Amino acid sequence: MARGLGVPLGTVSYWLHMDRAKRGECPGSHGPTCPRCDGRPLDAAAYSYLLGQYLGDGHISHYSGHRVPNLMITCADAWPGIADETEQAMQAVFPDNRVCRVRRTGCHNVKVYSKHLACLFPQHAPGKKHDRKITLEPWQQQIVDAYPWEFIRGLIHSDGCRITNWTTRLVAGERKRYESPRYFFTNKSDCIRQLYTDTLDKLGITWTHCTRHGNPYNISVARKADVALMDAHVGPKH
Repeated sequence: MARGLGVPLGTVSYWLHMDRAKRGECPGSHGPTCPRCDGRPLDAAAYSYLLGQYLGDGHISHYSGHRVPNLMITCADAWPGIADETEQAMQAVFPDNRVCRVRRTGCHNVKVYSKHLACLFPQHAPGKKHDRKITLEPWQQQIVDAYPWEFIRGLIHSDGCRITNWTTRLVAGERKRYESPRYFFTNKSDCIRQLYTDTLDKLGITWTHCTRHGNPYNISVARKADVALMDAHVGPKH
């Protein structure tokens, strides 16, 4: 055909490709599927963890020059295990997409590009999360209710920590050291803190506000039995 028409072979190939594309016959022409749009199965446990990570340190951006938005979770190099968990959860939620890491000073950005990010994270909107109302869709709440510890783990891994407070007391003339581990979750968003404490309530975990410098941004879990339960499901950062 190229010889008969006197046109380059690549031009004929392009015509064939465009004709197949119009008829939807190109391999992979439909792109990765979406649990919300196409009914693809969703790894709910991985999604619950990733949702907690997104609400803490994640954001969705659409840079100029890129046709597809990306979800980015920033993970400190001090906790490589968290970066591994984040990447695994992201790949489980987006099995048809490639997950990558981008090196930054002291951290790595774990990223995935997808046209369906807004489908899975409807909380995305212009501006900072703590400046707008954040609520879960009913289908998201069902997942969090089914996998509450994964959600708590994601929130702690993003905006929380496990620390050990200590003090000394004089007992029978001898000074002894007493330690008390506790978990903290810190976030400026009243809505996100509410999601965290509501989930703790459903798990039977006692929590308290810990106001610092007049800001009630810290949620503390300090009771011994509750800390032990958090240790069993969350544990220190790694």
